[in-house]
Amino acid sequence: MRKFLYLIMTAVTISCTNNSKPDLSDRSGRYIGLFKKGSFEDSIVFEMERDSSSWKVFFSSLEQNANRIPFRELEAKDDSINFKLQSDFHTYSFKNLWTNNNSELRGSLTVDTMKVPYTLYKTLSVIKGAPVSEDISFETNDLMLNGTIYYPAKDNKKGLVIVTSSGNSDRSASRAEAQLFAKRGYTTFIYDKRGTGISEGNWSQASIEELASDDINAIKWYSEKTTIPIKNIGIKGSSQGASKIPYILNELKDLKYGIAVSCPGSTLLESDLNYWKNRNKETLGENIEEAYKFERKVFETIAGEISKETLQKEINAAKSQEWFDKVWVPNLNEIEIDKKLKYTPLPYFEIIKQPVLIVQGGLDEIIPPNSYEIITEALEKGQNKAYEIILLEGASHSMYDVGQIDFPYWSKLHPRYIGLLENWINNLPEAN
Repeated sequence: MRKFLYLIMTAVTISCTNNSKPDLSDRSGRYIGLFKKGSFEDSIVFEMERDSSSWKVFFSSLEQNANRIPFRELEAKDDSINFKLQSDFHTYSFKNLWTNNNSELRGSLTVDTMKVPYTLYKTLSVIKGAPVSEDISFETNDLMLNGTIYYPAKDNKKGLVIVTSSGNSDRSASRAEAQLFAKRGYTTFIYDKRGTGISEGNWSQASIEELASDDINAIKWYSEKTTIPIKNIGIKGSSQGASKIPYILNELKDLKYGIAVSCPGSTLLESDLNYWKNRNKETLGENIEEAYKFERKVFETIAGEISKETLQKEINAAKSQEWFDKVWVPNLNEIEIDKKLKYTPLPYFEIIKQPVLIVQGGLDEIIPPNSYEIITEALEKGQNKAYEIILLEGASHSMYDVGQIDFPYWSKLHPRYIGLLENWINNLPEAN
């Protein structure tokens, strides 16, 4: 039955309770606390390690998908320790002071013109009830891939495999979600796709079908490893990973469900072009449509739809245009054909019968804005009776909360995102 949920962004309160007894013999260890600025709240972790000569400190936040990001420019003196993080846009300066017999770390974060105080509390290195991780290796298509399984403290006997997405991102891109679901009782699995992290192979030369074949082999291996039947396993993917969801469901018809987040209702080429247009429309102004037509030729060349010679003619004709120096023109000798751009998930949405959840952010600048509507039409064409569409207002392509303004320097998961996915899964009928 067709069902749409239009969700309004709301604030969420995150609590951090420290019930463990910290080891106060030195200053190394895990310091956990709540960072707050107005309505912005986030649970953050500093992991402080010391060898004979120096300190190493790492930053983690599941809601930011940050896992052990190393701090830079560490300076430690007496009871103080200072360090920095650097993003593409901002420098984050942290100044800290150990207090209360090293059980607390009182500090402040300065970014741009804003300064925010915080207090973190030392806790045990292993937190009671936290998921246990296991790094593993498995073989697929004559390649060795590597991944991580997260085992929950309280097992609900359900499995969730997060399939890989685009580019050269490794398993770290999904580590936060894997841990968040493991905390909720799911045995989760993430892995470095071929050619990323420490896995063998080359992702850029692989087709979507070849990458999906790796995902299918990973799911089968994971089922055998954990003894969780495939009928109790669901799969989740985002962006290009989401576009593989209906393909994999069609190949593994015993899978219980699929979750496709930020899935394009088009070819990957059209999605990439849409992103290019959104990123450049302000710079190009009234020339955006003409420049967009030219850029399409560039993407079609990379997809193998037109020749390099044809693109060269387009370049020669466009060189005199005032907008030409503002568009992307690759070196023709370095172009490698990427047939993934021709792939579209729509034919597979028309034939799957398993329950599927489609989630699209209301502020997604990458996929075409009507993607969820086009995917709905495909599901209805195939008479799928077990799907749901969620348009999450205030969420970006990565499901970050774009509407947060009290601390605009950190991107954080939309406060309703994980709960919505979990509620949908929990409301599915049990496998026979």
